[in-house]
Amino acid sequence: MSAFSKLAPLLILFVVLSIFAFIGYAVYCIANDVADKTAQKMEKRHLSITKEGMVVGVKEKKEERYVDQTQSFLVKAWNFSTWPAYKSRVWNKEQQEQPAPPVPQHRPSQTSQSRGAPQPPQGRAP
Repeated sequence: MSAFSKLAPLLILFVVLSIFAFIGYAVYCIANDVADKTAQKMEKRHLSITKEGMVVGVKEKKEERYVDQTQSFLVKAWNFSTWPAYKSRVWNKEQQEQPAPPVPQHRPSQTSQSRGAPQPPQGRAP
């Protein structure tokens, strides 16, 4: 028994070290898995972390789609706009041939006597 009693502390040390090694390996695997999933999610959002720092990517927008959207906005703005004082020589000639509406006549401005100053009665002489 003396040989077993001499080897018992060594066996206990190996068991404790193997438990710590297993726990360390599990933490290492979980940390790497979390880092990989985070990197994948960031790549979907066009972000990546390198040794030099963080790189932000910009979503690519096709030129044709950009031009189509711009043209669409311009056409909508043109269609919804109105220019009441604009008269074209080329189109809308039937509107130009109609006589202009009559301009209202302005009354002559009132003088100080007619505004509120007392006036003598019309039928009597003073």
